[in-house]
Amino acid sequence: MHTLTLAGISAGIKARRFSSVEVTQHFLGRIERLNPALNAFITVTADQALAQAAAADQVVAAGKGGPLTGVPIAHKDIFCTDGVLTTCASKMLSNFVSPYDATVVRKLKEAGVVMLGKTNMDEFAMGSSNETSWYGPVKNPWDLSRVPGGSSGGSAAAVAARIAPAATGTDTGGSIRQPAALTALTGIKPTYGRVSRYGMIAYASSLDQGGVLTLNAEDAALLLGAMSGFDERDSTSVDLAVPDYTATLNQPLKGIKVGILKEFFGKGLEATTESLVRDALEVYERLGATLVEVSLPNLPLSVPTYYVVAPAECSSNLSRFDGVRFGYSCAEPKDLLDLYTRSRGEGFGAEVKRRIMTGTYVLSAGYYDAYYIKAQKVRQLISDDFKRAFAQVDLLVGPTAPTTAFELGAKVDDPITMYLNDIYTIGANLAGLPAMSIPCGFVEGLPVGLQLIGPHFAEAKLLNAAHQYQQQTEWHRRIPAGYA
Repeated sequence: MHTLTLAGISAGIKARRFSSVEVTQHFLGRIERLNPALNAFITVTADQALAQAAAADQVVAAGKGGPLTGVPIAHKDIFCTDGVLTTCASKMLSNFVSPYDATVVRKLKEAGVVMLGKTNMDEFAMGSSNETSWYGPVKNPWDLSRVPGGSSGGSAAAVAARIAPAATGTDTGGSIRQPAALTALTGIKPTYGRVSRYGMIAYASSLDQGGVLTLNAEDAALLLGAMSGFDERDSTSVDLAVPDYTATLNQPLKGIKVGILKEFFGKGLEATTESLVRDALEVYERLGATLVEVSLPNLPLSVPTYYVVAPAECSSNLSRFDGVRFGYSCAEPKDLLDLYTRSRGEGFGAEVKRRIMTGTYVLSAGYYDAYYIKAQKVRQLISDDFKRAFAQVDLLVGPTAPTTAFELGAKVDDPITMYLNDIYTIGANLAGLPAMSIPCGFVEGLPVGLQLIGPHFAEAKLLNAAHQYQQQTEWHRRIPAGYA
């Protein structure tokens, strides 16, 4: 059963070939057996999952339910879950049990989805390798000595190892797409505002967006459709009808214009990765697409821009974790200042502290205009570049990551090198655009991802292009050795 897609599991449950309880038990068994080596899960909700599965089976027996009824998935441990530990992979929230569900969790629960548990991640979603987690690093199932990418690395490893058929994730600067590329998955970040951020613990509020990691584009369309939509509790949520993403998956690509991002094929991109990406572009040509080279001149400034804007917002967002209201609190504080300083000093990890300090600095008097305001101006220039590009083409394509998965510990002591892993993904977040990664080949047994970027609210177009490519290729069907 673990080799089936979400759509396949759904069809099997509806046809009574197996029950939701049987599927859930199967995945829980795999989690128990395989997760210790991967460290993909922080919390496994076995009892709750089996209860939800039993309820789903009753709905199906009554002839009711939708396409996701009884299908098990995992949630990134950044989404609040009622009555379940929600840690953000941080000591700061290691004892926090949420009193409510995030909107994403609620919507999927209402769709009949079964929650297997909460997945590991970089602490407060800050990282590109899933090595900053207080619960330890996640391992890549394609090679346990390598990283799965981050910050949604736990979700990626769980789905790639087939211990969960799909998982939610969040993407602030590439944190769905980069791990998808490094683990041979389909990962999509929708347009900013398409998916509610209510109950999704904030890192950088103007950049964070929820999305999914799945085995293929069809599964991504199923999940994304169920979790998208307007939410009055999120002031950044967009009140726009959500189309049926599965309805347009099979539209032909003849006549579509695909822009090749010139800036993505320069220094830093491994030659083997570039070769596979260009092979994928040939597939699109055979499908009837027209390839056009497009330049976004300000895109190379996306990394420095991001690492001013995101830390500034994180400095503000994480100020709420003070040791008083919830989360970690230091032992026997001498006074209020000691409570604040020791709780935050002991509760946050090194990378989180680094970004808080950077953000506080760029927001401070005398530096706000020089750094933060200037970064916001460059952000607008990058957004304008994308607008001009989409006046010429329907989609933009390029590599998702410059390299395949690197070894655990290889970049931990060099933050700048680590940050450059997101060099191809950050631009879409700064502009609020939908983007996704799909597998396009392997280099010495390690996956390579192809990135697709679309104009605002063009998720259906992206999923269609991804699905059509996957009908012509087999990369997304490969399973890591030992997990089949």
